[in-house]
Amino acid sequence: MPQGMSALQRTSLERPRGARSAPPPPPQGGRLDITFLPDNMTHIVEDSQRYYSWQSFGPDDERTRDLWVDLNSLHKSQVRIHGILSNAHRQAARVALSFDFPFYGHYLRQIIIATGGFIFMGEITHRMLTATQYIAPLMANFDPSFSMNSTVMYSDNGHMFVVQWDKVRLKDREAEGAFTFQAILHRNGTVVFNYKEIPLPVERINSTEHPVKVGMSDAFMANLPSAQIADAKQRTIYEYHRVEINTSTIVNRSAFEFTPLPTCLQHTSCELCLGSNLTSGCGWCNTLQRCSDGIDRLRQEWLDYNCPEEAQGTCEDYYSESPEESTLSFSYSSTAPTSSSAKLHDVITREPPEHTRMTENAAIIAGVVGALVLVVVLTLVAVYCINTHPTLAPPFYLMQRRSNNYWPAMKFRNQDYPSSYGEVELAGHEKEGFIEAEQCC
Repeated sequence: MPQGMSALQRTSLERPRGARSAPPPPPQGGRLDITFLPDNMTHIVEDSQRYYSWQSFGPDDERTRDLWVDLNSLHKSQVRIHGILSNAHRQAARVALSFDFPFYGHYLRQIIIATGGFIFMGEITHRMLTATQYIAPLMANFDPSFSMNSTVMYSDNGHMFVVQWDKVRLKDREAEGAFTFQAILHRNGTVVFNYKEIPLPVERINSTEHPVKVGMSDAFMANLPSAQIADAKQRTIYEYHRVEINTSTIVNRSAFEFTPLPTCLQHTSCELCLGSNLTSGCGWCNTLQRCSDGIDRLRQEWLDYNCPEEAQGTCEDYYSESPEESTLSFSYSSTAPTSSSAKLHDVITREPPEHTRMTENAAIIAGVVGALVLVVVLTLVAVYCINTHPTLAPPFYLMQRRSNNYWPAMKFRNQDYPSSYGEVELAGHEKEGFIEAEQCC
């Protein structure tokens, strides 16, 4: 286990022994079936409110009405009803944001919307999407395919991205009512959960077939030695932080607003990293030019480049000058030159005599004229050779256009992660990727 990970939650990507789940059927029509594994292998990570602070608002709070975004009042061109998610169960689709969204200090441009009432924020997709790296206004076993009135829609105006699960019902409990709720991602990192219709208490939602969560989570992936295979690495996800909301406060017309707190990653220089009063525990890695406390999504790279050792230093360690640089700096900083240096300065800056300047100008003009004459002569010779020897290949054969197959095509392979996830592009729609769920690792 990596250094400093004793308090972190560990979630292996490998299937635990004894865990039961039905194998996913093959995708049809670009659909994705995600088989969620039982969420019984982890423990709750105690939230330190180090990354987010939040407030809750009830039905009588004016702020609740202000936070709700009425997608029905927007022009239809501003709202996208996702056709596949609105007619599927346990599926997810990748959607591109129009802005960089800061999540736990990391800027993301793509998210994955799931039918189960949550957004997957991870960059590496796997079967356990519900385990970590999510924004979940209400993660549960929703089935939008049950009713024509159930939809998953979203809107992006460049400043905020709104996802709404509208009139969705729980699988095999459809008669208990329809749920309508939102997740809003603001450009500044603020996250809002809005609840319009909650027909039954969240505590009564069964979590046997699907995890039930409300909150946020982030994790990092690390390559650790495998206990089963010698000299092998096992990709393991570590959940380093989780925000978990008291579900008893979720009722009709309630809301939560999460405000991001400063993180080490926002500092772009050593001085800010080590001297800012907004953050604590930060270290500067000069090799990566990155500020971090070592616990974020980029931890593996932090370890690979020996940043924990570098981070123990000070800014002076990185900016110390060599003796030659110090001497040079001192000589330039001298403001009162001696008489000898002043004489030398006069010699260097003194203008040359007039006849010297005229000689230099004449030489430049003569050089330009000579070059032009040479070009004209070569051109005339080439024209003469072409006209007198029509069967001879012209001397400009080196300028021929090479075929497309001349240069070898560069192929890229992602050797770090399995390639069992594909993306498809639907005709007439924006490009969206659909993850093909298969057993990972």
